Amino acid sequence: MRISLKWKFALFIAALLLFAVGVLSVLVLNGVHRYQKEEMEKTLNRQAGIANNRIGQQVVTGTRFDPQTFMQLQGQNLAVEIGAASGMRFLLYDMTGARTGDSLPMAESPDVSGVISHALNNKIVYRVLGDTEDYLAPAGGPDGQIGVLHFQVSLAAQNAFYRNLQNSFLIAGSGVLLFSFVLGLLYMNRQAKAIRRLKEAADDIRVGDFIDAPPFRREDELGSLSDGIYEMSRAIQGSLRTQQHFINNISHELKTPLTSIRAYTDLLHMYEDDPGLVREARDVIDKEAARLYELVEKVLKLAALDKYEFEQQPEKIQIDSLLEDLSSRMRGKAEKFGVTVSHALVPAELWADRESLIQIFLNLLDNAIKYNVENGTVLIRSRIMEEGGVEVEFTDTGVGIPEDRRERIFEPFYTVNRDRARKSGGSGLGLSLVRQLVNKQHGQIRVEHPAEGGVSFIVTFPAGDDEKFG
Repeated sequence: MRISLKWKFALFIAALLLFAVGVLSVLVLNGVHRYQKEEMEKTLNRQAGIANNRIGQQVVTGTRFDPQTFMQLQGQNLAVEIGAASGMRFLLYDMTGARTGDSLPMAESPDVSGVISHALNNKIVYRVLGDTEDYLAPAGGPDGQIGVLHFQVSLAAQNAFYRNLQNSFLIAGSGVLLFSFVLGLLYMNRQAKAIRRLKEAADDIRVGDFIDAPPFRREDELGSLSDGIYEMSRAIQGSLRTQQHFINNISHELKTPLTSIRAYTDLLHMYEDDPGLVREARDVIDKEAARLYELVEKVLKLAALDKYEFEQQPEKIQIDSLLEDLSSRMRGKAEKFGVTVSHALVPAELWADRESLIQIFLNLLDNAIKYNVENGTVLIRSRIMEEGGVEVEFTDTGVGIPEDRRERIFEPFYTVNRDRARKSGGSGLGLSLVRQLVNKQHGQIRVEHPAEGGVSFIVTFPAGDDEKFG
């Protein structure tokens, strides 16, 4: 059976308070009982001392008798006198255990057969029977014990007080328990409503019904959780929107070259004897296939960056040598576009993943070549920063990037000029891939626009070792 959280909380609070009240009641009642007992013992000891003084005085000043005879002759008078003075029933016994005096001779005689032997052996005895306490102590004379003193006191008032105190604790405890249970239930009901609203919001998000505001606002942990669920909803919604945008873009980008390829294959079937058409179809299909291959390769790399972050193999890399090698590798493409690539490099070492650096530099160099002007130039520069890192700059003499579009150039599939990107084979994924790779290497990338025109992409990598990639 499922029990609601508010009931669990209310029962827990009630049990906790019941335990606290119970422990407090036991401690207080035990303390009261112990105090009453100690006070009664002090009173009886004090009265026994007074009684012994009076008996001793009578023995010394009166006619001299042996102890047995003295107790027989003077016991009753002394019992009445001491009983009146103490306000308690007082009895005297001789050394044989026989009663020789009783301040209340008409009352029922108490049975002390089981305890008087201890008092006759010079010991003090306390006995409680119901509402009566018996106190037996040695009665002393000048030459030693001559009998037994017996005080009998009523505990009815003390016991009544104790029972009243117990009842008061029981009533107060029940009241506190009921009040705390109701208060806890009301408080937890409020919390349960808040939790229920959070669950409803989470269920809505699970089925794709995203929330446009926090379920509620409060200055506590539940309020923070409410804000967190709202932020999560926005993040998921944004992620799905980005994913859908990504899928739409990639579908379009894949469809465009495939449409061209399909169109030319249809033409080849229709005019397979036309040499000019065959040459044209071969060039277009080769170009579109290369574009399609590049697009798929970059999509796969972007997906791998999110899924396989651990596949990095950092090592010491000579940055100037790597950039010179990549420049040589891209020289053919640069000549095809009529662009001159030059560099001004300084010897520098960097601890990084080699494959990631190759992808970063190749994409930036490829963009600088593709989006340049005819007879343009690309300048690659590097320098060692004061804090020990390395900065690499790719500057071209192209048309640049409009200011209102600079913030979006790192978005997947975004191109400043879609027609030019299609003609040059651009997919709009290069810079997005570069930024993610740079982040994985703990670096930064920024864009600047020289006064003389063109655009500069500047990548900085911090000085570090393999601990950053562990």
